[in-house]
Amino acid sequence: MEASSAIPQFLERAMNEPEQTIMRTSLSRPQQLLGGDREMVIMAGLGAAMLAVSVMTFVSFLLAIVGFWTLVIVLARIGKADPMMRKVYSRHLQYKDFYPAKSGVTGFGKTPKRGWR
Repeated sequence: MEASSAIPQFLERAMNEPEQTIMRTSLSRPQQLLGGDREMVIMAGLGAAMLAVSVMTFVSFLLAIVGFWTLVIVLARIGKADPMMRKVYSRHLQYKDFYPAKSGVTGFGKTPKRGWR
């Protein structure tokens, strides 16, 4: 009896193919609240609540509600265009405005020391 006949045909094919793993989209999807970035919507709600409670008039409550829903609509449009917009923009702010065309030791803007002293 041959060694290959001892292993069933479907098992032999399964052993030669790469294993496929199911990736759940709920684990890789950005967290959004009301269609916008979660942290920004929460901060908009907190700002609206602070405005409404600090003044305590009907006009301030109305202004807070209208302002909050306006911000939510804007944040939802931003979230629909790019869910990671806040993180991309905050990383963009960390970069310098200009990077000089230098490489190596001189790329840091300091001249290297000449000699050992």
